[in-house]
Amino acid sequence: MQQDAFIRNAWYVAGRSEDFGRELKPMKLLGDAVVFFRRRDGAIVALEDACPHRKLPLSMGTLKDDAVVCGYHGLTFDGTGTCIAAPTQENMIPKRARVASWPAVERYGFVWVWPGDPAAADHAALLDIPHFDDPSWGRTARGALGIACNYLWITDNLLDPSHVAWVHLTSFAGAGSDNLPLEMEEDDDRVIVYRWIHNKPAPPYYAPFLPFAQDCDRKQHYEMRLPAIAINMSVYAPGGSGGSGNDIPESSFVNVSYNFITPVDADNSLYFWFQHRNQRADDEEMSQRMFAGATMAFNEDKDVLEAVHRGMKNPKTPNINLGLDAGALRFRRKVERGIATQGAYQEASEASVMAG
Repeated sequence: MQQDAFIRNAWYVAGRSEDFGRELKPMKLLGDAVVFFRRRDGAIVALEDACPHRKLPLSMGTLKDDAVVCGYHGLTFDGTGTCIAAPTQENMIPKRARVASWPAVERYGFVWVWPGDPAAADHAALLDIPHFDDPSWGRTARGALGIACNYLWITDNLLDPSHVAWVHLTSFAGAGSDNLPLEMEEDDDRVIVYRWIHNKPAPPYYAPFLPFAQDCDRKQHYEMRLPAIAINMSVYAPGGSGGSGNDIPESSFVNVSYNFITPVDADNSLYFWFQHRNQRADDEEMSQRMFAGATMAFNEDKDVLEAVHRGMKNPKTPNINLGLDAGALRFRRKVERGIATQGAYQEASEASVMAG
């Protein structure tokens, strides 16, 4: 059995809630063709986008009530993937006429799918976002971006606080982001890379939003969780009041960027995000400015990462790693272990079925 390239028993973001409606929406996720639609009650359905007869994409068919009708011979499938009608042979629905169904759920304004074993889908495993429903916390709009690179180049980037000093000169860059030492923590499913930068001016992106004008203490917190969720937090406290183990003042500004990366295939990825802040919850102008700034910065990342992907696919000489890559390399090992573990589980399951 060929080992899969992705962790499948996990939740991935397929899109924003408003991206899905009462029409057939074809997508490619984790190398698989999937068709999405909403049932009449609003629930999301995600099915394998291939009729079992001759593999015509079901997305080329039609949606009738809460079922998909294949555009070739009318085989009809409900939201579980079960064939409920075979018009060319009434009362003789083929026993093998079914398509795979992916568990899907909506949360935080996104549609999440589970591309692995449906029986293992665990809603409790969905990311918990503290303060999401807290009216004192502000949120930006939800962004979406396609990036023509392998998703692991994106996870590398989101565990690298240093790149901002060169890639994001007009937004996230600031004194100390180029050379101050980094700290690292990890557990079974995540890696955190962070540092405090003391008594320096705020970077251009954050300076207009801070409730204090003097130099500040800044924490860069870059966290990556399996399968590919980044939680990047910026903490700004008045100069001299920040640091590991400190109780930062109430006036401190905290902004959490939630980033969701979903592989399309080995060469393409989807990137979704929003930002969550602890101040000025009802300031819509601030939300718009933060969203515009983040969108600009993430498009800067896109340009770099697409070029990295092209270069690393066809290297003329061996690449090297730097000390700043330590967190990214540790996360990649966690991904590799997760893939190997699911591969071993699948092989054992197949052997059990064969022994049957």
